[in-house]
Amino acid sequence: METKITTKQGALQGVLSQDGKTCIFRGVPYAQPPVGELRFRRPQAHEPWEGVWDCTAFGPRCPQADLASMDFYGKEFYDAMVPREDEDCLYLNIWTPAQAQPEDKLPVLFWIHGGAFMHGCGSEKEFDGETFARQGVILVTINYRVNAFGFFAHPELEKENPEGVSGNYGILDQIFALQWVRENIAAFGGDPEKITIDGQSAGCMSVQTLSSSPLTKGLFQGAILQSGGGIRALGTTPSKETLWEISQKLLEHLGCSTVEQLRQAPANTLRDAAYAVQGEELRWRPHVDGWLLPATTDELAESGAIHPISYMIGSTGDDIGDGKLLQESGARWCENLQKLGRRPAYFYFFDRKLPGDSAGAFHSCELWYQFGTLDRCWRPWEDCDRELSQVMNSYWANFAKTGDPNGEGLPEWKAYTQENTQPLVLGETVGQPKN
Repeated sequence: METKITTKQGALQGVLSQDGKTCIFRGVPYAQPPVGELRFRRPQAHEPWEGVWDCTAFGPRCPQADLASMDFYGKEFYDAMVPREDEDCLYLNIWTPAQAQPEDKLPVLFWIHGGAFMHGCGSEKEFDGETFARQGVILVTINYRVNAFGFFAHPELEKENPEGVSGNYGILDQIFALQWVRENIAAFGGDPEKITIDGQSAGCMSVQTLSSSPLTKGLFQGAILQSGGGIRALGTTPSKETLWEISQKLLEHLGCSTVEQLRQAPANTLRDAAYAVQGEELRWRPHVDGWLLPATTDELAESGAIHPISYMIGSTGDDIGDGKLLQESGARWCENLQKLGRRPAYFYFFDRKLPGDSAGAFHSCELWYQFGTLDRCWRPWEDCDRELSQVMNSYWANFAKTGDPNGEGLPEWKAYTQENTQPLVLGETVGQPKN
């Protein structure tokens, strides 16, 4: 694989990893910058460029809070340098094996970051694709619009498109990035027909939204839902009227009477206002618009409208809701697939209590393990942590390859069926308890 690749928009210059085994393309533009008149509009195709686009540094993240100032998560994930903020944020990153060739048709894992739909980016230090690339899997991570930039909705905006909808721009960014990957990933050695989407927390809610939307049929073959999905998980998908309400509060907070005035507000002003009006609830998020989402994700799942693909789902021992809420919602997801007569899901429960403090198996803790980035963390890892990371990365890679996480040398992971309702426990040891 050359570090210079030509896409449909133009040439990209990447870089080799330190060990020379992975080609990395950082900050690849997948859509036109959503600035000026493109604020609160659907993503648009990036204009072709002449010359070579430098993809040796990560692209900017959508304007958001200072994550390093967060008490617990600031120390855990955001103490290292993160990309600058800019409304021009629609970039993705690709890790592919250095020996890959365009005809190799390698599987692709498409990662969607979390962050309560308020913050986060695809280049956080816990994310990395070198371990996946060594397993023959291409990793793609993306940035998408968050908070008000990604989810502002208003009746005025509904007049701007033929479907008569507004908002959900952050999800439409994800779909646009998926379409870009399908169109271009063959040049990186990937198979556009073998894409698995994966996300955690708000990224998991995004994965469930994408798996429920009629706009994404045929775009991916599998989905992994980590700590945020299932049936009756983290609240019902809101209506458009609910998004109109928080959006109107934003307008009033900034003294704007029209959307056009809001389009002219400085990005940092809009960012701060989005946090100010949100309160403690998850307000900026995907909503039922009748087009991207015809109904709530629970209704679409139970009616069988979700895509008939391979699924993996799970959560952590000390997750949101004392570890029980998301585990139970995941079990309901697996049960529902059985009722629908679909292929069974792979159900897991991550319960390794991380060393170094008393936080336990907290929300997001599994990310260090699945991406093989333990060495970037301050924690005093033990041998069992490194073994668990190798096992998890292999499960995730195998699932991307075949829709089945099992493989040679790994503890057997039985799918969820009427005969087997127990999750695979990922802890100091790995195994599936007897029913």
